[in-house]
Amino acid sequence: MLSEVFTWSLMESLEDLDRIVHRPSREFVESTNVWQFMQAYDIDDYEELIERTTMERPGDSNAGVEWFWDELVDYLDVEFDEPYDEVRDDTDGPQFSEWYPGGRINVAHNVVDRYAGVDEEKRNKVACIWEGEPGDVREVTFHDLHRQSNEVANALEARGVGSGDTVGLYMPMVPEVIAILYGCFKVGAIAVPIFSGFGVDATATRIEDAECSVLFTGDGFYRRGSPVYLKETADEAITEAGHVERSIVFDRLGSRDDGGDHGIPWDEARDEWWDEAIETASDEYETKSLPSDQESMLLYSSGTTGKPKGIVHTHAGVLMQTAKELYFGFDLKPADRFFWVSDIGWMMGPWMLVGNHAFGNTVFMYEGAPDYPEPDRFWEMIDRHELTQFGISPTAIRALRKKGEEWLEGHDLSSLRLLGSTGEPWDPESWLWFYENVGGGEAPIINISGGTEICGCFLMPMPIQELKPCTLGGPGLGMDVDVVNAEGESIADTHERGYLVARDSCPSMTKSLWSGDERYLEEYWSTWPDLWDHGDWAQKDEDGLWFLHGRADDALNVAGRKVGPAEVEGAAMEHEAVNQAAAVGVPDDTTGTAVVLYVVLEAGAEESDEQRGEIREAVGAELGKPFRPREVLFVDEFPKTQSGKIIRRAVQSVYTGEGLGDMSSIENSEALKEIEDAR
Repeated sequence: MLSEVFTWSLMESLEDLDRIVHRPSREFVESTNVWQFMQAYDIDDYEELIERTTMERPGDSNAGVEWFWDELVDYLDVEFDEPYDEVRDDTDGPQFSEWYPGGRINVAHNVVDRYAGVDEEKRNKVACIWEGEPGDVREVTFHDLHRQSNEVANALEARGVGSGDTVGLYMPMVPEVIAILYGCFKVGAIAVPIFSGFGVDATATRIEDAECSVLFTGDGFYRRGSPVYLKETADEAITEAGHVERSIVFDRLGSRDDGGDHGIPWDEARDEWWDEAIETASDEYETKSLPSDQESMLLYSSGTTGKPKGIVHTHAGVLMQTAKELYFGFDLKPADRFFWVSDIGWMMGPWMLVGNHAFGNTVFMYEGAPDYPEPDRFWEMIDRHELTQFGISPTAIRALRKKGEEWLEGHDLSSLRLLGSTGEPWDPESWLWFYENVGGGEAPIINISGGTEICGCFLMPMPIQELKPCTLGGPGLGMDVDVVNAEGESIADTHERGYLVARDSCPSMTKSLWSGDERYLEEYWSTWPDLWDHGDWAQKDEDGLWFLHGRADDALNVAGRKVGPAEVEGAAMEHEAVNQAAAVGVPDDTTGTAVVLYVVLEAGAEESDEQRGEIREAVGAELGKPFRPREVLFVDEFPKTQSGKIIRRAVQSVYTGEGLGDMSSIENSEALKEIEDAR
């Protein structure tokens, strides 16, 4: 399955990770949206592209952050109801920049209304292809989506919801979540997506903080062949949090007509079935025209440490950022079918929907597990639905890689034009496996990193770039980012490792935190004057390609020397026997902190003291003797979120015997027993 250009073996490539492995053809480059943008503005190469969109030039009004975000409105055909007075008012500094002041806009108009008008071709285009885990498939057109989001808007207003009110979405991943999201936008309500895998405490925390008066939920969804019931969890969370006056329930599992043991709890005074609350409402609604900085969504951080942060996004900001990234970074074309593995409760869910629908494009949505009923579920769906972009986490790819290449056989993945990933650092072997076996050695991996705080990316490759394994390419367009040392001095061009920062704001940067400005300033702007501290270790290499090395605040401080857990894990995974790894810091009498490494071996690899010693030495050879793990422990799986991220906090807590705290984001809680019984 390797391309002709990319024929050298995997092990040879691992010995030389500093080489370019992806070289887009001239034909491909000149077909891309970003290349067409460069031609329109006389931009010669990638370096000038980044400079023009992020840096002001003396005497040149056609360069810099403000020029780019102003020019982009017309270039991407974003429709404001009323024009803005200026592109930005940063009187109060980058921390409180106001973007597109004086303008009026609504995301819903831009993503659904204008595609559901008199143009029959656009109206009948499929907005979403959905597949349930049992194999049921539905298609929703822009006309369908327009009618349903209007019904949601009317139903919300009938229940007293208006501009500035918060509405919770604790929903299964079904097409109705799109209509709910856009219906909230239409009335000016603030959508509060909540991860469907959360338990009572995590869900209640978000409802309570946001003070949602209406909560959309479902009876449940399917996961690994079994129903997962949401309604009881939702009820307990409402009891714990308060605030919710109306709960609208979507019947995914057939609970409404299924009594007995599978009936769900019901509060006659509060609960309503979806068809009675929504489908009886009028399907005509005039979308509200809102100020550019009107709040659109309240997205919560994962809350792995401390109280989750409520991150406030605006209509203009989230629309501009997602549209830009999908159009340029993922080279969105009219015939594309875009699939990113995510829940509506994570940033990538709304990101995928708004960014695609801004151009009237089709998204693919899947309900269930990646390896059910067999490990080829993703490959089979890509083949059958002819999907063109596919985004997934590195950990999920590591798990699928372990199942073996034979699961890819017989599936035609040639429809894929670009691959995507986010959430955590790659290891080179898995990156190359994804590139070669899923992308055929031709589709670039658009490895992106940013955060819920900007509903987008600080770093993302452009499809015109040459790529090395694991790279994030460079700064996103219009994103003025840098690498600095502990004193806040730029060290990007020295090629040293430092802290990833933003030197300027962007339209989608959170306008503050829901809890107030004090925590917002403390979290992001307090480390250095007028620099956004994103908390990641970053590095720009000699060829201008950027890399991340994990969270700076996760650093393991061993005998006064710091290293990120991702670096230890990456070094371990270069050993041919290691498929996945999780490194945690534990107390040590001699060094203060010692490294303990948990590993999942490749299929067929033997668990032995010799293997353990080799892995330990491999880490030491790569990072230095102080970072050799004190222990190497074997397990069969790690506790992970639904999006595939390993929850290191849970691993560390089990080892040290500390309280686990809220573990409701774990998809496979049985893996905690694996950690307890590590070999």
